[in-house]
Amino acid sequence: MKKALVFAAIAESVTGVALLLAPSLVGHVLLGDELAGIAVAVARVAGIALIGLGVACWPGPPIVGMLIYSAAVALYLAYLGITGGMTGILLWPAVGIHFVLALLLAREMQPETPRKP
Repeated sequence: MKKALVFAAIAESVTGVALLLAPSLVGHVLLGDELAGIAVAVARVAGIALIGLGVACWPGPPIVGMLIYSAAVALYLAYLGITGGMTGILLWPAVGIHFVLALLLAREMQPETPRKP
């Protein structure tokens, strides 16, 4: 079972990277048509999610996958809002929520320091 999970983690991560780097090409070879417009941004968010899923399924703490996903989505959505002109009503709240979630996950990963009495 572990070999299947590692294979799946690698396959999903590679697909995620492909969606990030060449979403239209992936759309063309997978669905038979190139992606355009807002579909490119959605495909890249899906790529980030697949990378996070792959990391979460890799042997090690799954929290790392969620941290990667939350931080990367916060940065990508903020990038879209600043440079891409894509500013739906929930864009900035989504950026804020993912940023706060990334901070909470990062804090959760920190080793506990013993308290002095």
